[in-house]
Parts: sequence; C-alpha cells; structure tokens
Amino acid sequence: MKVCVIGSGYVGLVAGACFAEYGNHVICVDKDSKKIEDLKKGIIPIYEPGLSELVLNNHKENRLGFSTSIQEGVEGSEIIFIAVGTPTSEDGSADLSAVFAVAEQIGKSINGYKVIVDKSTVPVGTAAKVKEIVSKNTKHEFDVVSNPEFLKEGAAIDDFMKPERVVIGADSERAGNLVAQLYAPFVLNGNPIIKMGTVSAELTKYACNAFLATKISFANEIANLCETVGADYEDVRKGMGTDSRIGRQFLYAGIGYGGSCFPKDVRALIRTSENFSSSLRIIREVERVNEDQKVRLYTKIEDFFGKGQIKGKTLAVWGLAFKPGTDDMREAPSIPLLLKLHEEGAKIKAFDPVSKETSEYYFKDKIEYAKDAYDALEGADALLLLTEWREFREPDFSRIKKLMKGHVIFDGRNQYRPDHMKKEGFKYFSIGKQSV
Repeated sequence: MKVCVIGSGYVGLVAGACFAEYGNHVICVDKDSKKIEDLKKGIIPIYEPGLSELVLNNHKENRLGFSTSIQEGVEGSEIIFIAVGTPTSEDGSADLSAVFAVAEQIGKSINGYKVIVDKSTVPVGTAAKVKEIVSKNTKHEFDVVSNPEFLKEGAAIDDFMKPERVVIGADSERAGNLVAQLYAPFVLNGNPIIKMGTVSAELTKYACNAFLATKISFANEIANLCETVGADYEDVRKGMGTDSRIGRQFLYAGIGYGGSCFPKDVRALIRTSENFSSSLRIIREVERVNEDQKVRLYTKIEDFFGKGQIKGKTLAVWGLAFKPGTDDMREAPSIPLLLKLHEEGAKIKAFDPVSKETSEYYFKDKIEYAKDAYDALEGADALLLLTEWREFREPDFSRIKKLMKGHVIFDGRNQYRPDHMKKEGFKYFSIGKQSV
C-alpha cells in the first residue's frame, strides 16, 4: 500500500519505518528541512534501539522516502497518517495547532479518495474537527480514522511490529477495513484488531495511559508508606503483583514517571473532563503524587547532609533520561530534582549513556557532564541513581568506593539491595525500603 506519514518524530518515524519493512511504500513528511535532509543521509534524529537500521535499510530499498512537501505525500498515497506533536498547552489541554494546520494542508492537496488517520495522541472530538477542516478545503471524498499508538520508548520497534492490539476508530466501514488491511501483517500471531468509533478510540488511548500512570503513583504512595511503617516495598510489590487481577507491571516504586506520554496525557484527560463537566478525582491525585515524587530524593539528601548543608557538595548522577533505552528528557524526574539541587549550591557531575545532547536544553551550564559512569564519581560526596540503565545494574562497588569522597548512595530506582550496600560499606537510601 502507499502510505504517507506526516511528522517524523518518535511515533511518525517508527510507524513509517515499520510499515515500509512490511513492503509498503512510505513517504515520511516533516516541515523541518534539516531533519529531512539528515534522514536522506542516514542521520537519525532520535535514539531508539533498532530504528536506525530499519530506516537505513528501507530507504536503501526505496520503500521509505522523505520529503518536506505535504502535497507530494498526500497525492501519492492512499492512507495519510498525522503524527505531529500535541504538546501540553498552558491550561493543561493538548495543543492541536499542528494537527489542524496539517489537516488544512491535507485538504488542499487531496486528489482522490483518501483515508486520513489521527496517529497523534489527541483528545475526544479531534477526528470530527479534522474532518471539518479537511471538508472546507476539498470536494474530494475522504474519511478520518483514529488509530492511537501504544509504543514504549526504548521498545517502540517491537511494540509496533508485534502489537498486543491495534485499535481502529472509524465511523466508515470502508476506511476501517482499509486501515485494518494495512495492519493485517502485524497481527498474524492472532492478536486482535479492535474496531470502534472514533470517539471511543480517542478516549481509549488516554484511558490506558492514565491507568498506567495511576499504577505508578499508587506504587509510589505505598512505597512511601512502607518507609514510614517499617515495611519493605519489594516484598509488598511481589505480594501484590502475583495477584492476576493486579499484575506485576508498572508497580515499581521510584522517583515518578516522565516522558512524552504519561504527564501530557494525564493533564489532557483532566482538561477533557473539565470541558465536559465530568470530574476525574483519582486522575488529579495521580498527577499531584507524581510531581511530589520527583523531588522525594531531595528530601532524603537534605535530611542526610542537613538543612542548608547541600551547598558545596559534589553529587555524582547516573542517568538523566526519563527511562532507559531512550534519550528523551521530556518531563524526566531528573530535571526538577537536579535544578533544585543546583539552586541549593550543589556541584553536579552527571553521566547518561545517550541523553547528553537532549539534556543540555534543560540544564545548560548547571551541570557538568562526565565521560563515563566512573568519571562522574571522582571526589563525589554522594551518588544519585536516577535512570536504571543496564550498565548501572552491577557496577564495581570497590572502585566506586575508592573514587568517591563520601560513601553514600541515593537510589531513585531501587536497583541495589540494602544488605549488599551495607556489606560494601555504603550508606544507602532508596524508595520504599529502610535506609542503611
């Protein structure tokens, strides 16, 4: 099939490359001319495991092309995906200006029947607005479909190629069947293609992310209680996770969720509920808990060194990205924590395997970047583990101890065991466990 994907960010580029991998002819369109020229040269603008190889191979085989022209993409395609950004506006709602601008340009470029697919995460009613905008700019027949993405950064290729389910929101049987045909090769394992109305599909995406965010905030609330009452959250988590009604996933305690989806989608869902006068009390608390959790380590650090005593301390930081497997810094818990420590006069020396460039936008000259994990430790008064990259799982603790000035670890991701840390001679603070 001939497919156009407008927007070459995390979702658009992954979608385009994966569709091309299954033999479709795909053109990825983006208004950023430098990004398009880089992609033509094989320079990938984002870090996502496996994506570079997929893009390079399909571009070489002429199944994946790149352009800055929406008209070119629309005229040569049967299905057009809108995969542009929908960032949070000041009032918490999703900013749909890019979606609507693209819809207008699509309408002006249509040269025959097309299926226009909202792939961007958009609030209830967006498909109807896109349809209205396109209708004002064309006399050709078209349909609008909602097809939310369920990709995890760091595992996006696998998630797209082997989806647990494909949700297609279509008010037209013709359009729904065409999009289902496109996805058919991806679900040969029997996982379902679920068809529903556009409004239901739009809400499904937000409901899924809000529920997962709720599990994380719930886990963090219980972990915080464990510290107070003397319980070990790891034991509690295992007891909860083995209940099939609850499940093991998203029950890990830490310093809160971040990224491009959960924070933005939770806020947008709250805003949608306000627009329709339907209160979402639980979801509001989920967001509040998460914001508090992002600076929970600060309280532990201040309690350890003493109020007003952080100034002049050298803090080594392992991990800046909001999660391992990505260079995405959007809403990363490291941002408010490290900025607060910087304000208190701490000297911060950080290492992250891939997010140095993306993190510079947020920290500028407020932190120093180490060349590797151990370089960050030299002369440090404490180590802060903020992202659970694999290379931090089994470090050389004897080497760490020799490099550091102070032997204290603040573990925001519960990677290490308190008994092991005690044996190694470290003071150790984590989330939901008793301190050593």
